[in-house]
Amino acid sequence: MARHLHAVALVVPDYDVALDFFVGQLGFVLREDLRLSDEKRWVVIAPDADCVSNILLAKAKGGRQEAAVGDQFGGRVGLFLHTDAFDAEYDRMVALGVQFEETPRVEDYGKVAVWRDPFGNRWDLLQLTATRDR
Repeated sequence: MARHLHAVALVVPDYDVALDFFVGQLGFVLREDLRLSDEKRWVVIAPDADCVSNILLAKAKGGRQEAAVGDQFGGRVGLFLHTDAFDAEYDRMVALGVQFEETPRVEDYGKVAVWRDPFGNRWDLLQLTATRDR
């Protein structure tokens, strides 16, 4: 039996604003956009077409969810965007206006830099060392 993580939900204030950033600006792939009701959609994106894991964009509803936008991980980095070409991806993202909190640094596990999406979520852009990239 094969298993993998299909998706992680990311609470956003608006589906279309999130799609403009992730798909329109960063170049993520839109996998699904199904209208479930007047207010709810099933919106699934992925960093690229070959990626197995996805992000489900979930529109915040109500005060508790709205308060969680941008702080789903309690201020920690909670999302990790892996690349096999760190320097090129970092330069591309900077040119697109992505807000990085730091310059790239090298850690025991690889090269990394923290960035924020427009909603305030903290991400790592990282390239793992060959021994850790599994």
